[in-house]
Amino acid sequence: MRTVIGRTDHVVVVGAGLAGLSAALHLAGAGRQVTVLEAGDAPGGRAGTETIAGHRVDTGATVLTMPELIDEALSAVGASISELDLVRLDPAYRAHFADGSTIAVHTDAAAMEAEVRRVAGPREAAGYRSLRAWLTELYRVQRDRFIGSNFDSPLDLARPELARLAALGGFGRLGPAVARHLGDERLRRVFSFQSLYAGVAPSRALAAYAVIAYMDTVAGVYYPRAGMGAVAETMAAAAGRAGVQFRYGTSAAWLERVGSRVRAVRTTAGERVPCDAVVLTPDLPASYRLLGITPRRPLRLRYSPSAVVLHTSSPRTWPELGHHTIFFGGEWERTFAEITRRGRLMSDPSLLVTRPTATAPGLAPAGRELVSVLAPCPNLAVGPVDWRRVGPIYRDELARELDRRGLAGFGVDTTDLRLVTPADWAAAGLAEGTPFSVAHTFAQTGPFRPRNLVPGADNVVLAGSGTTPGVGIPPVVVSGRLAAQRITAAAGQAGGLRRRGASVGGM
Repeated sequence: MRTVIGRTDHVVVVGAGLAGLSAALHLAGAGRQVTVLEAGDAPGGRAGTETIAGHRVDTGATVLTMPELIDEALSAVGASISELDLVRLDPAYRAHFADGSTIAVHTDAAAMEAEVRRVAGPREAAGYRSLRAWLTELYRVQRDRFIGSNFDSPLDLARPELARLAALGGFGRLGPAVARHLGDERLRRVFSFQSLYAGVAPSRALAAYAVIAYMDTVAGVYYPRAGMGAVAETMAAAAGRAGVQFRYGTSAAWLERVGSRVRAVRTTAGERVPCDAVVLTPDLPASYRLLGITPRRPLRLRYSPSAVVLHTSSPRTWPELGHHTIFFGGEWERTFAEITRRGRLMSDPSLLVTRPTATAPGLAPAGRELVSVLAPCPNLAVGPVDWRRVGPIYRDELARELDRRGLAGFGVDTTDLRLVTPADWAAAGLAEGTPFSVAHTFAQTGPFRPRNLVPGADNVVLAGSGTTPGVGIPPVVVSGRLAAQRITAAAGQAGGLRRRGASVGGM
């Protein structure tokens, strides 16, 4: 594994999102002096919580899986995830379909088998069992050598696990792979919609990305009672106790380079922060701009679809809503084509509705419920929508759609807290207006994904969703560890994604 050469005593981490916090914890645990520069006034990044009109609103990620990876980062400085009040959600999701049927998605094998038998009969229940075994083995094979490792070259794929992954069908397509186990179209959707997180339709995604379905439907979905931002707050507190210095309200403007080595981070306030090494966690284009280097690639980077998110408050709730509820439209393939290739808003929407007050009532004032609606949509490159004009109109369309799907009176009985569109994501510095970063196409996977080492910058390492291993809370937390390993040469210490915190993660 290639590592940063030369002195690395003082490391500056740019960004206090989960990737930056993970890197800071691992670096501090390895004895480095660490300074974290964060433009915002609190940690969290795309997994933060903000108080809006007395409500603690999750402004980014809402689905937390694999908390043992957070425990691994905390343990680097002697802390533990026991400091975080986590609830395992059961069911992890409720799924509603256009034909009026519903499926409760349990992560307990017996409970989910019983649910599948209720919905689709004994043959599908047996198929679920075989699918669960396949998902578990797929994750086991990829965990350490593919998800949890640094890559210096495609030759790093030449490992025994590669043959096993191929034998499991990991290089086929996700949709057909799931269909080999399940015949019921509704169940196929439940175990393949997660590819949208990776920016690719199930019919086109590599079957290897079924590991995301493993994380959701086998390992378990969790929620912190204080909101998603509590994850970052816990990590930052542990890092602070370990000596990490946090500088909030401090934006990096550029990196001062002498030859191929960065000597300092310059802030927008004109301050010079000397360093021996740097970890950059902003979105890829922003990191490259700070560095003044953009690596060449044979093909232009392709970004994932974006999302419109509507945060609301209501004095009532609806019996259809659990913590996470997915309302699937009838036109599945057309939906993916519209948002990934045609650049159109969904004509038959599939929507994720999250009601965190189902688990943590204290997130809202007494007598109020928090309800957030996520609607996938094209990013700004694929669908250059005028969101300033279209946003309020689309908000009303979503309210009417949810009313039709069973949430009667949704538009009338809710008060908007915030509407977030791709234009807002772009204003926050996210490339092409998507919070889901670079898509996980084959040409942007594993060693073909933008590397966390940048040619021409000897002491700079990248972390975050745009680099290795990818998008989502678990990969982002891993990316911080991988970045730290590049600096500390501590590849042997963590040994990949170990099974720490098995009682938490359900592995």
